[in-house]
Amino acid sequence: MPELPEVEVTRRGVAPHLEGRVVTAVVLRHTGLRWPFPPNLSELLVGRTILRTGRRGKYLLIGFEHGTLIVHLGMSGHLRILPQSTLAQKHDHFDLEVGDQIMRLTDPRRFGAVLWHGNEEGVLDEHLLLRSLGVEPLEDTFTALLLYKQTRKRSAPIKQVLLAGDIVVGVGNIYASESLFKAGINPKVAAHRISLARYEKLAKAIRETLAAAIEKGGSTLRDFMAADGQPGYFQQSYFVYDRAGDPCRVCGNEVRQLKQGQRSTFYCPNCQK
Repeated sequence: MPELPEVEVTRRGVAPHLEGRVVTAVVLRHTGLRWPFPPNLSELLVGRTILRTGRRGKYLLIGFEHGTLIVHLGMSGHLRILPQSTLAQKHDHFDLEVGDQIMRLTDPRRFGAVLWHGNEEGVLDEHLLLRSLGVEPLEDTFTALLLYKQTRKRSAPIKQVLLAGDIVVGVGNIYASESLFKAGINPKVAAHRISLARYEKLAKAIRETLAAAIEKGGSTLRDFMAADGQPGYFQQSYFVYDRAGDPCRVCGNEVRQLKQGQRSTFYCPNCQK
């Protein structure tokens, strides 16, 4: 599924086409995706100006004066900016029209979401889907000390703690494996056994790994493409993810794979202790 870098790449791609523009039409081709579409979405948005775009974890945020449109790409979704006249295909479920262009959500598996949070409902961070999210890994609030303090009573493997998203958000399966390799930490180590010094290395590795992935357009997952229709190419830089049986790019030992919480983890037992 698209992770934080893919969502951030998407946000950066759609932002210049949306911010400051007036919504001229909303097209809903189904009753909903993972959850029902807001029934009055067209009335809420048509004629309104898009003030800003943002991101919280894997949620894309499109801000208006009176509320925020929350978009999630699910497991297979992507957004594209297209000419207004582009014919819809089978899996095109939602269009946000801004003049002669549209932002179109394509989602073959329909696990994505398009939701509305009005200002009258309270602050956006208290939305049901956002309130339990951890800190953003690319912001100053994410520190090694935070990781250390928040894991003193966490006996689960560090890989699972990262994926939980309640301490730091958006470090999904691919980038957790890559960050742990970069920090030299075995994904099976219990989170509470990791020292502050090692968390310094991990926090730095997470920031660097995510920043590099964003710079390279994210990873080309099975269904992911950026807003301009181009794939990312960070997967060409993977050290361990999806490389089971291949030699480690650092030491030459065999990269191994294991299952953690029904997700595949990749690591080098020689480089990661």
